[in-house]
Amino acid sequence: MRIHFIAIGGSIMHNLAINLAEQGHQVTGSDDQIVEPSKSHLAEAGLLPKEMGWFADRITEDIDAVILGMHATDDNPELQKAKELGLKIYSFPEFVYEQSADKVRVVIAGTYGKTTITSMVMHVLKKLGKNFDYLVGAQLEGFDKLLQLNPENNLMIIEGDEYFASPLDKQSKFLLYKPNIALISGVEWDHFKTVISKEDYFKQFEDFIRTIVPKGALIYNKDDKNTQEVVERTMDIKINRHGYKMPEYTINKGVTYLQVGDEQIPLKVFGKHNLSNIAGAYTVCEWLGVKREEFYHAIQDFKSSIRYLEFVASQNGSVVYQDFAHTPSKLRSSIHAVKEQFPNKALVTIIELNAYDSLDTDLISEYRDSMNESDFAVVFVNTSQIKEKNIALDNLIWRLTEGFNHQSFHVITQMADLEGFLESFKSNGYNLLFMSSNNYNGVNMASFADKFLRNF
Repeated sequence: MRIHFIAIGGSIMHNLAINLAEQGHQVTGSDDQIVEPSKSHLAEAGLLPKEMGWFADRITEDIDAVILGMHATDDNPELQKAKELGLKIYSFPEFVYEQSADKVRVVIAGTYGKTTITSMVMHVLKKLGKNFDYLVGAQLEGFDKLLQLNPENNLMIIEGDEYFASPLDKQSKFLLYKPNIALISGVEWDHFKTVISKEDYFKQFEDFIRTIVPKGALIYNKDDKNTQEVVERTMDIKINRHGYKMPEYTINKGVTYLQVGDEQIPLKVFGKHNLSNIAGAYTVCEWLGVKREEFYHAIQDFKSSIRYLEFVASQNGSVVYQDFAHTPSKLRSSIHAVKEQFPNKALVTIIELNAYDSLDTDLISEYRDSMNESDFAVVFVNTSQIKEKNIALDNLIWRLTEGFNHQSFHVITQMADLEGFLESFKSNGYNLLFMSSNNYNGVNMASFADKFLRNF
């Protein structure tokens, strides 16, 4: 096939382009900006466009498929030319479905937990030597790509998200995969982050359930009230349903053990979200024919999906973890997980807030008491990112202090001051949890950990 990518530089798009070229397809692409690591990956594969921009003359009648990335706009000249020529235009989830139509498709969805459950399933299948295709939204340990499509594989594991499929297709990506096995880890509407109504957001998951193939299976988190409600509204369709719940566990000397029958299974991960995710991953693997003892043997050395209670470093009995924070409830649960795991250690928690989020009084009020289980609470707001120069710093600090309502609370607004805080804090008897929904402004977390741990 001759395939052209409009907006080839996207994280998933460039992975798909390289994969198809490796299969022997003739692949071309365009973009107006390509950044690392996509740029290097495309260059190494011989697919980096020679010139940045959109060029209608690149779209010709002999193209078999045009794959449209989210970065492109409705008025993109290459897209307009493809329409004029009547070429087949795909969103990437639509194309992935077409390539996997004859495979067993496992689609893992949910507001939270989907990346972790997907990575757990992939980890177990890989350890058991099973061949499978996959599509994930983040780089996972043990896998050097975000996507693999191999015509010889008969199984595909897909992390399915609820965002728009393409500029032309405003339905959710996960509605296009038509799973044989689907999982919903949880449904939570965030009025600060979600552009659609609560009703419409929930309905996406109801619609997702209705895309499961006849006699397929739905696996869902029975501990999540919202998920239960969504599932109950789809009882008219004939599919298999299998709910999972938080497993029993114990903690001994900083190690979490799953209670499985008479056995205690030691884990590298901890926290109730991770334990719930293991229960979901086990149920998926069970439907795929994995035996119980195989799963629990394989899951023991699973470390973490990227940045979910991820171990960074330890020294002199103190430990540093990083985590992804996107809601106040997630901040609460991660703090609780670390305190539950290390009850005899005090905890310093640093959360990096988006600079403009910190100016939203209503949003900050949602964080009230969210850090109270942490012994020392720090909010880092990089005010250099705020373009408006008339921000009253004292007022910002006061509003954050009032909003979070923590007795040992500090606000830090400059990267140098944050590094100074880490270097000066006496880490003896403390663990550190660093949480952010950003990219730490490019900071190497290992260096942050070193600054904290070396001042013992």
